[in-house]
Amino acid sequence: MRRWHGVLAMLLALVAGLPAHAQAPEPDTPRILVMLRLAPAHFRAGSGYGGGYGEDQSAAARRRIAAAVARRHGLRLAGNWPMPMIGIDCFILEVPAGRAPAEVAAQVSRDPAVEWSEPIATFEALGVARGDPLPNDPLYPAQPVARAWRLAMLHRTATGRGARVAVIDSQVDVHHPDLAGQIAVERDFVGGSPLTAESHGTGIAGVIVARGDNGIGIVGIAPAARLLALRACQERGAGRTAATLCDSLSLAKAISFAVEQRADVINLSLAGPPSRLLETLLRIGVARGATVVAAYDPKLPGGGFPASMPGVVAVAEMTTGQAGGPYAAPGRDIPTTQPGGRWYLASGASYAAAEVSGLVALLREGQAAPGRRARLVSARPGGGEVDACASVVGKAKCMGGLRP
Repeated sequence: MRRWHGVLAMLLALVAGLPAHAQAPEPDTPRILVMLRLAPAHFRAGSGYGGGYGEDQSAAARRRIAAAVARRHGLRLAGNWPMPMIGIDCFILEVPAGRAPAEVAAQVSRDPAVEWSEPIATFEALGVARGDPLPNDPLYPAQPVARAWRLAMLHRTATGRGARVAVIDSQVDVHHPDLAGQIAVERDFVGGSPLTAESHGTGIAGVIVARGDNGIGIVGIAPAARLLALRACQERGAGRTAATLCDSLSLAKAISFAVEQRADVINLSLAGPPSRLLETLLRIGVARGATVVAAYDPKLPGGGFPASMPGVVAVAEMTTGQAGGPYAAPGRDIPTTQPGGRWYLASGASYAAAEVSGLVALLREGQAAPGRRARLVSARPGGGEVDACASVVGKAKCMGGLRP
């Protein structure tokens, strides 16, 4: 999480309108931003997904922690801006004259009570090379793919227009302001329980098709694609004990529907035991031209099913020094949509797989004819870190210095 530098762009915009409880600093006073929050539990790509995304902590308790951090490091607490939609309380600390904000922020980042810290001034120096406008969605700079995948540049070539992406997961919040109008088809293959929006499916949908340039939230990898929101899983429990569970029957019904609907991409951010029924259905889908993307669980043999199935694009969370295994994409601290018109941070192979599903949708628009398999460019044939830029616009343009 401490590597997540882009979030400061959004925080700067927030600081420009400090709430009443945040005291405005003196002009030219150097400041740093200090992030406090409980580390979120992330969904594991398996037959069940663990828990929610952090626990509530009282504002007074967080403020006491921030005040203690300020005292330990010789700083002054100037105010804060709570951001419950992503589970963070951002505190503004003033730096005494004669101390470099960048060095102070680095020191504070090592404090065990702090998630991470960044100096405001240094982030303001970052800009967009060659003047390309960034989307006006406030969480866009916080998306790991914004820089790693040069997403703004990719969207000049393709946005996924015409592609149909089936998300087979828990219930998607189709009324979320970042998803409204993005859902082509909604079906429930679970039944027997009240149909209410659920976190995991809503988060996966947001990564893939969240609306761009609407002034809120995030930008999907393929914002012009159309989503088939197919509920085959359900959440059980609440908070950190919640699990997202699917059974082979509901999955089979949803996969069958997606294949019948000629989905271009079928996203399965889950893993479990092998199933002949599901493999048979997926083979038909692949034969008809669909790209099946699945989350890879390193704790299961072959990454679990369906990631272990030949012809399926298996995706793992990108880790430093990864040399083998499946395809890899950013999977840590992904801002995405949450039921009730909110946003949150999510981590895990589920979300890395969703990013690749969005990328395949871009390829469907940009280079793949109907029925032709979209080809990913990656660190090695058939796996490794995905090179999104080279996949969409070609290696020559990317290596020639094209920048977002």
